[in-house]
Amino acid sequence: MSANTPYMIPDHTLVPTEVRMGEAWDSEAIARLIRSKSDHGETPAFLFLGKKETGLLRGHLAQAFGEDAVIILKDTYYQGLEVVTIETPSFVFAGGRKVRRTLQDPINHRLPWQNRELKARWTLNLD
Repeated sequence: MSANTPYMIPDHTLVPTEVRMGEAWDSEAIARLIRSKSDHGETPAFLFLGKKETGLLRGHLAQAFGEDAVIILKDTYYQGLEVVTIETPSFVFAGGRKVRRTLQDPINHRLPWQNRELKARWTLNLD
């Protein structure tokens, strides 16, 4: 399969589309879809789009980044999901699973004996 060949999965004849797009890309509908499928630190990994929705997303992104930036959507991520174009006229499906990674402050994970203020009290200076 070449790099520009759309994928044939998921089988759109067996899986119903989850969002019906109008004539414009609906970011809020996609965000709601992602939230509805997110649970216990896991989110969908892929956003499967048909030809119509791929064109709508391309137009939406072109408004923000310029048309030259979105000639193809290969290796594109939208709202944290990898965009996968499938060979069907119209289709939207969020699938797969990935663990949501959150940024955490390493200071929150310091053991009490590594606390700088406490450590400063216990430093023994030998002069």
